[in-house]
Formats: sequence, structure tokens, C-alpha cells
Amino acid sequence: MKTIKLRTILAFILLTMSSSFAISQTNINKNEDFKVVGFHLDLRIQVMKPDALKDFASELASFGINTLLMEWEATFPFETHPIISNKYAYTKDEIDEFISHCEKLNIDVIPLQQSLGHMEYILRHARYADQREDHKEVSQICPLEPELNKELLTDLITEMAEAHPSEYFHIGGDEAYLLGHCDKCREKVEKEGIAKLIADHLKMVCDIVVSLDKIPVLWSDIATTYPEELSLLPKETVFMVWNYGWALDRFGDPEEITKRGFDIWGAPALRSSPDNFYLTCWDKHIRNIRDFIPMCRDVGYKGVIMTSWSTSGEYSTVFEDKQTITDLIPIRNVYPISGFRILVAAYAQSFDDTEGLDIENFIVSYCNERFGLDKKQSLQFWKALKGMPYQVIDGRVENNNELTVAMLLDSARQDQKTIHKLMPLKNQDEFAHFKLMSDIRENYLSFKQVEVLVNSREFNKEMLPEVLSSLESILEKDKSIKTRFTDLNSYLLYSGQIEEENQTRIKRVQLLYDRLLKQDKYDNNVSEKL
Repeated sequence: MKTIKLRTILAFILLTMSSSFAISQTNINKNEDFKVVGFHLDLRIQVMKPDALKDFASELASFGINTLLMEWEATFPFETHPIISNKYAYTKDEIDEFISHCEKLNIDVIPLQQSLGHMEYILRHARYADQREDHKEVSQICPLEPELNKELLTDLITEMAEAHPSEYFHIGGDEAYLLGHCDKCREKVEKEGIAKLIADHLKMVCDIVVSLDKIPVLWSDIATTYPEELSLLPKETVFMVWNYGWALDRFGDPEEITKRGFDIWGAPALRSSPDNFYLTCWDKHIRNIRDFIPMCRDVGYKGVIMTSWSTSGEYSTVFEDKQTITDLIPIRNVYPISGFRILVAAYAQSFDDTEGLDIENFIVSYCNERFGLDKKQSLQFWKALKGMPYQVIDGRVENNNELTVAMLLDSARQDQKTIHKLMPLKNQDEFAHFKLMSDIRENYLSFKQVEVLVNSREFNKEMLPEVLSSLESILEKDKSIKTRFTDLNSYLLYSGQIEEENQTRIKRVQLLYDRLLKQDKYDNNVSEKL
């Protein structure tokens, strides 16, 4: 195991600079199309250890990345509001050392502080209860608490701005789905419209940023959905249009931004919904890279930042009483960033391929250089990795009425077999992530097949021994999965996080097993007494 851990560290840190597909820092920095070529790090539920964080930045720099967008969330060591920082929060010295490390790499580190939606990590605390738009769904701040909001956000933004030399500051602003929900906001919306409600709040936040001699940056979706009052915002504001493979006007027309004179950066995704522990939509993400980046170039966006989401940003709330929050449970957990180097490389390569990434050539070149696979093996690997990218929701295959869970499981087992048969000649630990992900998916679908049975009308007590045996097999396979997951990610994540992720991944299996085992024991005891 020690050898595996050592190789994992080296595989994570090092980049083969002789690769035929590799982008050098010089190439990207000379790219006149985009001032910003960046990467977004989401630290909401997967907090990278300080050394791993610095090593990841080094690898990004060798790919040519010149900007890091840091969503610190509760890992930032707030001094004015210490209740916000969580148990994995970095120290001030660790933040300073990381930013200094990035400066040496010519990477600009832009901080992101949410200021409208996705504020659960703040609003969960009683100190901020009066600023909640809703007391049950605590994701959003109420825009009509301007004095409290300005005091809070001035404190948080000032602390972050002081720690980051970047000329930019990201204020979030996305997925604020509760706008107009509370009585005060509803009244304002009826009188002045939802666009005015949004713009007044965002202007207040942007003005805080500008007062600190920073340029405000924000996600575009809410702003472009209600664009009528955007001219209220400072003229230097930059909008980030996030597009993960859909129509450009899904959240409103981005031209509403450009015609008001604002700059735009584009944002594709490396990890996003519906990705979770059991599914990665590899083909969706690489096509997003292929299609969206040339479009950003064609329409004149000034930058591109690759987003990478460790979770959906939605939480299941555990309440102590009708309002007091005990805990927030992430609704969706995704495999750690350690398993996605291939997509980071695809992103880097896409800036050289001005007509769009040639996916097949990239895959063959990457697999040959990184793993020593020939063309046939590389294409076999890619086909198996993509697999059938479907979720199972309530016993049904989502978005495909022709597939059953059994068919999906059979396909996953074939893909699993293909990936395990391939024998990489180098970078075995990078390849081990793919093997592990395929094993996690197969075990998950095995459980889903059991779920279909126990939720069917045909299920009865006589089937308990067979079902329990299947669940025991799944739990046994998960023991190996947990060990490998720990070995492959121990350099990246804290042990407590790894344990949490290992428990979350198998929790539903364990709960079902315990429930049915209790019933089986009860029936056996009754039979023995009779």
C-alpha cells in the first residue's frame, strides 16, 4: 500500500512535458483570444490538503492555466465571522503560502464569495437567521435586509480581498431560485419587478468590491434571466456565462450583457450534474470542451474558466426543531478531482485546436503517452469509460425507457471488464482511478437491481435469504473499494473526509441490509419457537 500511495502522489504532481498533446504555459499566455484561461476549484465538500492544493496548481500551470477561481466557502479562515469557518478550514498562513506559490507560477488567484444564493454555510447559523429568505430552505440571503447584508458582506469580502492580490473578485450570484419568496421581497417584486430586486442587491455587493479597488465578477444565469436593470451595475463588472452543453440562451440571451457594455468569460464544466459517485458523464464533458470553447472565441468572450463541482450545492437539512439547523447533508457527491486529469488535459488542448478539440485523436494521443496503450486499446478504453451514462431513479433508468436496470448493469460489467483487462505500462495510479470508478458503478448498479426486486409486488419474505446474500456480496466488494479509494485519495483529502465519503457511498446499501436482516432474524426466531 505504501508503494501505491507514493506512486499516487507522483502521478498527481507530475506532468509529462514531452506529450504530443501537452500545452505549454507559453502557448496559452500568447493566446490573444483569451486574457483569462482558468480553472475553478470547489472546496465545499472536498477540501484539498495544503500540499496537494499547491501541487495541483503547479500541474495546472504546466498545462498553461493562468487563473484559479477559488470557491473557498467555509474553508476560508474568517476572523470577523469565525462561526462560518468549518473544521477543514485553512489557516491564514496556509492561504498566504498558497497564493504566494501561485504567484510564482504566474497564476492569478481570484476569490469567490457567495452573496445571494448558495449561502447555506453562512445562513445555517443563528447569527444570520434574520437574513434568510426562507427558514426551511436556507440557501439564499434576503435582498431586502440591506443593512445587515452590507455589514456581513463588507466584512467577508474585505477579508478575502486583503488576502488575494488579484484585481478580480467573484461575488457568485447564481441559482437564486427563492427570489421574491418572503413577504417583503414579494411586495417589492409586485411593485418594481424581480429585475429591480436583483439589481439593487447585486449593485450593493459590486459597490463593495469596487470600493476595494477590485473588479466584480459574477455568474450570469440570474442576471440574464432578468436583465432589465443590469445597467445599474458598475461598468467594469464581468459576467461568467456557464454552459455545460445546452442552448446558449438557456438562462436568457448573453447578448443582453454585451449590448450593455459588459465583458463576458465562458465557463464549461469538468464535473457537473448529474455526475455523482456512481456516474461520470465523460462524453458530455469532453463534448462541452470541444463545442463551447470555440464558441467563446467566436463571440468574443475575454476569458474561459473550467468549472469543477464536487457537489450540486443543494443540501438536505437536518433540523433540531422547526428552525434550528443541526446539519446540512450534500445531495450529490462526486468522485474527487484526482480522477479527472484526462479532462484537464483535454481542456488545455482545446485552446490549440481552434476549430474544436478532435476528441478521438486526443484520446488516442493521451492514452498512448500516459499509459502506453495503442490506438485500438485507447479507443476500447474510451468506449468503456463513457459507457451508458444513465442514472437510476426510483427503479427506472432515467431518460431511456427502453433500458432496464438489469441491462444497464450488464453493460457496466462489460465496461468494467474492458477497463480491468487493459494493462497500462506507466502512470498505473492514474489509471487505477478509472478502474475504481468502474467498480463503484458496477457495485452501485448491483444494488439498484436488488432495490428493484425488493420494491416489486412480487417481493415476499421467502426471498429474504437470497436478497440478503446479494447485499452481503455488495457490502463485501465495498470493503475493497473503500481501501482503494482511501489509498488513491489520501494525499488529496483529509482522512475524516475520506471516511465521510466512504460511508455516504454505501449508506443506502447498509440501511437496507440492516432493515431486512432484522426481519429475517425475527422470522427465524419465530420459526424456531414454533
